[in-house]
Amino acid sequence: MTPVRDAEQPRMQTSIGYSTSDEIWVQGYQLADELMGNVDLGGMFFLLISGRLPNQSESCLFNAILVALADHGLTPTALAARLTYTGAPEALQGAVAAGILGAGSVFLGVLEDVGRMLSAAGPDDTSNGAELDRLAAEVIAEQRARSGRIPGLGHPVHKAGDPRTARLLELAREHNLLGPHTRLMLRVQEQAARSNQALPLNAAGASGALLCDLRIDPRVVRGVAVVARAAGVVGHLAEEVRAPMGGRLWRMAERDTDYVSPRVVTEPS
Repeated sequence: MTPVRDAEQPRMQTSIGYSTSDEIWVQGYQLADELMGNVDLGGMFFLLISGRLPNQSESCLFNAILVALADHGLTPTALAARLTYTGAPEALQGAVAAGILGAGSVFLGVLEDVGRMLSAAGPDDTSNGAELDRLAAEVIAEQRARSGRIPGLGHPVHKAGDPRTARLLELAREHNLLGPHTRLMLRVQEQAARSNQALPLNAAGASGALLCDLRIDPRVVRGVAVVARAAGVVGHLAEEVRAPMGGRLWRMAERDTDYVSPRVVTEPS
C-alpha cells in the first residue's frame, strides 16, 4: 500500500544529488559534463558540504587541510583499523569504519570543538587587534572554566610546534585567506602560551579555524577530518594486506598483559 502524504505537509527537498535516465546532477552541476575531469576530489567535497565550488585559492587551502589530516602514523585510528581487518579481512569497509569511529575529543573531533568555540566567540572581518585580544581572553577563561583545556592547542609529539600548522598558515597568508577566526585562534594561542609554553597551535586547531574562515559550517567540520583520515586508514589497510602487523599487535598485547583475577580469596585465620 502506498502511504498517503499529508497535503499540507511541505515536500522534502535536497540539492545534493539527483539522477534522470541520462543525467546526474550534483549541487546544480551536471556531474559528467561539468565536474568530472574539471574538479578534483577536494573541490568536489567542498561543493558537497558548502553548496559552491571553491575558487583557486580556496581549493589550494582546502586540499592542503585534507592532506595535513590524512595520516599521522600508527595512531589509535590506524591501529583500530588494522586490528579489525585482522579479525574480518573479508569486510574492508568495517575496518575503515573502525578506524574513523574514534573521531572524538582527543583525535580528529578537535576540529569541530575549535570551530564551535571560535564561531561562538563571533569574530568578523571588522574585528581589530584589541577586539580579538578581548575575545581571546574570554575564550580562554570560558574553556578553562568548562574543561580545563583549550581545544586546538598542544601536541603529544610536536611539542615545539606542529610543522603542518606552519605550512597551513603560510598558505593561508599566501592566498589571503587568513580570516578572523584564524586570527582569533592565533591570539588564543599567544595568550595561553604566556602561562604554558607547551601549548603550540596544532594542525587540528589551525584547520578548524581555517575551515571557519572558508565558511564551512562548524557542525560539519569534523566530517572534513573524518573524510581526510579515511584516506589514511585505507592506506594503512593497503599496507596491512601487503605486510600484516595486526596479528603481531594482538600477540604483543597478550604477551605484555598480566591476567589478574577479580576474586580475592582470603584464607580463614
